[in-house]
Amino acid sequence: MGYEMGGERRRWWVNRTAMVVVWVVVSTAIWAGLHLYIRRVSMRKAEEALVSMCEERARMIQDQFAVSVNHVHALAILISTFHYQKQPSAIDQETFAHYAARTAFERPLLNGVAYAQRVANSERDKFENEQGWIIKTMKRDPSPVQDEYAPVIFSQETVSYIEALDMMSGEEDRENILRARATGKAVLTNPFRLLKSNHLGVVLTFPVYRSGLPPDATVDDRVKATAGYLGGAFDVESLVDNLLRQLAGSQEIMVNVYDVTNISKPLIMYGPQQPDGYMSLSHVSMLDFGDPFRKHHMMCRYSQKPPIPLSAITTPSGVFVICMLAGYILYAAWNRYDNVKEDCRKMEELKVQAEAADVAKSQFLATVSHEIRTPMNGVLGMLDMLLDTDLNLTQKDYAQTAQVCGKALISLINEVLDRAKIEAGKLQIEAVPFDLRAVLDDVISLFSPKLREKKGIELAVFVSDKVPEVLTGDPGRFRQIITNLVGNSVKFTERGHIFVQVHLVEHSNMVTDAKSEAHLNGWSDEHEVKSCRTIFNTLSGVEAADNRNSWDNFKHLLSDETSLPDASGNEMPGDKESAKVTLTVSVEDTGIGIPLQAQDRVFTPFMQADSSTSRNYGGTGIGLSISKCLVELMGGQINFISRPHVGSTFTFTVVLKRCKGSAIDEAKRALPEPLPISFRGMKSILIDERPVRGAVTKYHLQRLGVTVDIASTMKTAFNAKAGQNGCTRSHIKQPKIILVEKDSWTSGMDTCLGNQLTEWKHNGRLSEVPKVILLSTSESDKTKCSYVDTVIMKPLRASTIAACLQQVLRMGVPQRKQLPNGSAFLHNLLAGKNILVVDDNKVNLRVAAGALKKYGANVACAESGKGALSLLQLPHKFDACFMDVQMPEMDGFEATRQIRLMESKANEEARHGGMTPHDTTEKVGWHLPVLAMTADVIQATYEECMKCGMDGYVSKPFDEQQLYQAVAKFLISKANPDSEK
Repeated sequence: MGYEMGGERRRWWVNRTAMVVVWVVVSTAIWAGLHLYIRRVSMRKAEEALVSMCEERARMIQDQFAVSVNHVHALAILISTFHYQKQPSAIDQETFAHYAARTAFERPLLNGVAYAQRVANSERDKFENEQGWIIKTMKRDPSPVQDEYAPVIFSQETVSYIEALDMMSGEEDRENILRARATGKAVLTNPFRLLKSNHLGVVLTFPVYRSGLPPDATVDDRVKATAGYLGGAFDVESLVDNLLRQLAGSQEIMVNVYDVTNISKPLIMYGPQQPDGYMSLSHVSMLDFGDPFRKHHMMCRYSQKPPIPLSAITTPSGVFVICMLAGYILYAAWNRYDNVKEDCRKMEELKVQAEAADVAKSQFLATVSHEIRTPMNGVLGMLDMLLDTDLNLTQKDYAQTAQVCGKALISLINEVLDRAKIEAGKLQIEAVPFDLRAVLDDVISLFSPKLREKKGIELAVFVSDKVPEVLTGDPGRFRQIITNLVGNSVKFTERGHIFVQVHLVEHSNMVTDAKSEAHLNGWSDEHEVKSCRTIFNTLSGVEAADNRNSWDNFKHLLSDETSLPDASGNEMPGDKESAKVTLTVSVEDTGIGIPLQAQDRVFTPFMQADSSTSRNYGGTGIGLSISKCLVELMGGQINFISRPHVGSTFTFTVVLKRCKGSAIDEAKRALPEPLPISFRGMKSILIDERPVRGAVTKYHLQRLGVTVDIASTMKTAFNAKAGQNGCTRSHIKQPKIILVEKDSWTSGMDTCLGNQLTEWKHNGRLSEVPKVILLSTSESDKTKCSYVDTVIMKPLRASTIAACLQQVLRMGVPQRKQLPNGSAFLHNLLAGKNILVVDDNKVNLRVAAGALKKYGANVACAESGKGALSLLQLPHKFDACFMDVQMPEMDGFEATRQIRLMESKANEEARHGGMTPHDTTEKVGWHLPVLAMTADVIQATYEECMKCGMDGYVSKPFDEQQLYQAVAKFLISKANPDSEK
């Protein structure tokens, strides 16, 4: 029994051991299997994590790189827009460096940016002269001669050392430049050590094209359109370091970045030269930096073998890492958003401050100009009064010189005020009916004395018959534009002509297109050779800058006009449906022209061609700038064609409106000197060898209703006349005048002309001998031609021709108004009139009172609005009141309102029978003419004066014509009550 119990214990022990062993083996197997499984899962997860993190880092590197490239692209567009499309350029080195520094946060991967301009070898000398330095190679030696260069002209402060270096001098840089402009994309160099930081990096090159490059441009198109190259150095090591610091987790990752363009010899861009760490797990991610010719990849691996994680640790750790990573990404994105938002807010504040500063500058300029103008008015007025006293010749010369200088200063201040009003947006364009031809005649008469001093210069105006006689617009601003352009032409022209033409835009374009189709090489009658000297078919025979204004074009315009009715009315056939009229006006001269290098700044304020222009000819360079602004305010555009030593032609368009019949009649009645109608139907012969000049003379005669036959020579005119007289005189109207251009008056013409006309009269061909009139620029020409009845001085105006014809034909001159610029007429108008002058400035008060007393007026003065009201209590004896608008206590506007209120109450009482029999001897219907009087041409506008009840506006100091226009309509009607009926 004992033996059996021992055997059972032995079996139980063996079984237990076996069970233990089996349990251990099973446990070990389970542990091993679980361990292997967990390890396999862990390694698989580690590998997946490595791939994920590597791809993520590669993507973030590409994204950050792309953001920087986009900002470089934006900088390229900025340069293209403000350096090449702005004339002159809005960018210089200082502006570029300041802007690049202020926006460096948008390009954190760039050490600095620089712009290199594309310069052809033919342009190198001009470029180096403009820049003030020579183009150098990368070794800072003068660049040798080559087809083209890429010198750095703009650079950020951090890379200013590369200024003037030719980027084409480096072999790799040259290759990058050529690839960049051919593809239109950013290209990269091989990695190299950056200066200062000694980090590995690459240089990005980006092409800058001129505007107008189509999206589907070919390589040749891109190369031709290339203007320059924008470059920047990328610090690749700093980029990857920053990224790894941001994304560091529990497992440190080793990263290498390679340039694998040459797969057999990869170039390391980041990381250790000899890779270390746990090499069993690694992953390669491709990097696309936008350069199609270069390839890069990033290899990631663990620095150490990943530990076998416990599930309880690995899962939370993974979640924690992911959450932290996601939180960090969100935090970084939100922080970036706040920074951009704050930058935008600051930029808006800076913009508001800049706009406020611009407005303040314009307001300051206007205020200072007004404050200067006020004492200048006193100076000019006192000088005018001084000139009316007894002065010796020296004193009178000094006073006149001072007066001329003062008027020049006032004119300059007015130009500056116009510029200030334009910049401040306060310049308003009027819309009133006016006679365009009368305005042009006034401008011509303004420059007549200057042209007679120069001698021999033709000044002429031609307005197409298609242009309506009366239009609605701003005559003052239109006159200002024409005066500026003609004034410049007179200033810079010493020979030849100045020719002003006005046509409808549609008509001019239609004729030009028709001519172009008919004469693709239309130079057949542009010029002819006489006596070994080229005579051009222009107004004066001198070559003009714009060939479009030649006789060939002008002839087509004239021939087209004759096929349609005269446009003396305001409506044209085919245009009745259009309320707007677009005119094209050209001012052609044969002066010194504009140098080619100065033509891009012609319309820049205070800029002239060069320093000698102001020295030799004077002026401030603001007239053309104001003219351009006025043209644009009138809905048009202005441009020019100029050839040095040949001349300039300025052409602008304006948009005006047609007038109704009542407005046309009003505008005609407002003319101080309407054209007479007594010449209608009269026949004349014009002898002129130049067709353009003949057409201009015919235009002025036709305005008077005179029929004109043009002949190039006297012989041609006689032959034509002889042919006409073969018929009975009842069918052929006899010419009453023969007009001969001075250039066409040949030697011996006196005898020939006299004998021919006398013979025709004796033979009965002529009922009376026509009057012979010479057209000349010099009065002395009459003494040289004995058979001439009179001489008409140029430039021609319809009114001067009419006066000459009335004198030479001894026609009855109708009684007409005396011109409003004569001192005698003003004396007759103002003599004995009681006038009140109100001004708080004692000097201006004396000036205004003295000017009115000069013409015989009885003047009373008041120094305030309240003082004026006390003197104007009804009934009073004043015939008119000149009221300053800016006075303390009560300004002129308020004083005028009070005056009108008193008059309104008195007139109301009179209408309701409140007058006594004694009162019937007094004036009934009180309305005192009140005229605004101020030097402030910005604030005291005509509309403001009308609102408060004023009747007109006169600026200080008075001149005769302005004074007449201000008071004539009140005082003449008062003196002759029936004159208005």
